[in-house]
Amino acid sequence: MERLVVIGGDAAGMSAASQARRLRGPDELEIVAFERGHFSSYSACGIPYWVGGDVAARDSLIARTPAEHRERAIDLRMRTEVTEIDVPGRRVRSRDLGTGTETWTGYDKLVIATGARPVRPALPGIDAPGVHGVQTLDDGQDLLTTLDSVEDRRAVVVGAGYIGVEMAEALLKHGFEVTVLHRGEQPMSTLDPDMGRLVHRSMDRMGITTVAGAEVTKILTGDSGRVRAVATEDGEYPADVVVLGIGVEPETTLARAAGLPLGEYGGLLTDLAMRVRGHDNIWAGGDCVEVLDLVSGRERHIALGTHANKHGQIIGSNVGGGYAVFPGVVGTAVSKVCDLEIARTGLREKDARAVGLQYVTATIESTNSAGYYPGAAPMTVKMLAERRTGRLLGVQIVGTEGAAKRVDIAAVALTAGMTVEQMTVLDLGYAPPFSPVWDPVLVAARKAVTAVRREVL
Repeated sequence: MERLVVIGGDAAGMSAASQARRLRGPDELEIVAFERGHFSSYSACGIPYWVGGDVAARDSLIARTPAEHRERAIDLRMRTEVTEIDVPGRRVRSRDLGTGTETWTGYDKLVIATGARPVRPALPGIDAPGVHGVQTLDDGQDLLTTLDSVEDRRAVVVGAGYIGVEMAEALLKHGFEVTVLHRGEQPMSTLDPDMGRLVHRSMDRMGITTVAGAEVTKILTGDSGRVRAVATEDGEYPADVVVLGIGVEPETTLARAAGLPLGEYGGLLTDLAMRVRGHDNIWAGGDCVEVLDLVSGRERHIALGTHANKHGQIIGSNVGGGYAVFPGVVGTAVSKVCDLEIARTGLREKDARAVGLQYVTATIESTNSAGYYPGAAPMTVKMLAERRTGRLLGVQIVGTEGAAKRVDIAAVALTAGMTVEQMTVLDLGYAPPFSPVWDPVLVAARKAVTAVRREVL
């Protein structure tokens, strides 16, 4: 009997284990999985909405419990951390975090799904009570406990990416006065600055103070040792609670120590089958890997549960004797802060410049439904197209209800390698409650076509 060992009990790891079990029964394949946390197979993306009260209970975010995995003949060992991968010996060393007992476990096939770790800069006071990350369900519970216990209601969010803006909304719903500090020119650095400016204005209208160009230098504490303020190069911002939303990086400490190949961003490098390059019996997936960007042709690190679950399915199919590949991504992501929806796919202007692509841009203002339909609300769409060829390079959308998921149109077009001219004749659904007769994405495509033709002429 072969043994599959999985490091990591969340999306990629347990999807791989479950898919492998569907294809190969327990009499053919033994599956042992290690998870250092208290929970398996849960939605980390849902934590801001649980903290904000949109999701009532923590357990609603759990897709499958350890007991349910074990019922499927997967030996899932919780609160057990893998501390070493011995590649030549085909074994891993693990430590039971409850007892401290260390054990070596051999493998025929290995899946590395160690995820990502939150960026936590080595600042004075960063570990003070009242300073929280939001990476795990335990983190979310700790933050809720703090929110319910502090008397004053001042919160500072460090970072204005997806997690930062989502946590700003969650804190606002708890009745906190919220200040968001970020180093960039505008919030949401995943957008171009002109689109990020729209997010900034909307957050200001919601009562969220957004401070650009703010380099945090230390976390200040009071006599009790608890956080009392966040200091930047330009001033201090009072805080009874601080939430870190600075971003994540691949958790590849084990892989690096084992000599496995890592990319520019520190993520594991794999082939199309998600097999670690140069190793026939080791696979990797989820937030610990780098993937191919289909638009730029470069490897990049994107930490999203959508990719992690797909990676797991592909790995499990290949480990289980089937065949599947993961061709790459186009970089699609959506988020919201209060009633504002934010979306992007493909390249930003600086991404295009970084890979030497010449481009044109088109930005349009439209509405999410026919202008005469009750409740029609504004939407801004920005489109990038390759100069002369007109190949679609990227789309960014900022608006209210019905705006964000329109980015899926562009994601499909990018994956198919379409030009903006080809996009103008897409047969999209239309009725006044859902769209103007010309969908905003198609209006942007028409304007981009004009810009491309102008360059050709």
